[in-house]
Amino acid sequence: MSMHRRPVRGRRTGLAAAALAVAALTTLGASAPALAAKGSGGGKPAGGSTSSSLKLATPLVYDANGDTLPNWGDTVTFDISTTSTTAPYVDLVCTQNGATVLGATSGFFDGYLWPWTKDMNLASQSWTGGAADCTATLYYYGSRGKKVLLSTLSFPANA
Repeated sequence: MSMHRRPVRGRRTGLAAAALAVAALTTLGASAPALAAKGSGGGKPAGGSTSSSLKLATPLVYDANGDTLPNWGDTVTFDISTTSTTAPYVDLVCTQNGATVLGATSGFFDGYLWPWTKDMNLASQSWTGGAADCTATLYYYGSRGKKVLLSTLSFPANA
């Protein structure tokens, strides 16, 4: 009695299709946070009215000069609250003289794949010193991956 093994193609085909889908989404500009949100069960919960708030967490994660204010080189995070989604994100953008010198994004929900990114350092290769104007934006990904803005917070980062 001869036993012939039939090649397993379903798994390889499935993996290849998944790899192609990720490559296509990456090429089209879908970001990792958008992909993470889709898999996290995020979105808007069912119910009535919603509320959201965004503020700098105190004390700062790292406060180099101890003045309790955000300065270049300090590390900040945010206290957020929202009933609009189970998968909120925060974008932080800082500018000097109109030029973007810092851009950071993090998911502020359990299960986010990069939880350490909630602590955002106020410095970058483009921002090597001096004051900057910073804006944090709280949002989530709604239907079709569209960003739904919930709240913004502007603050100066001192030199």
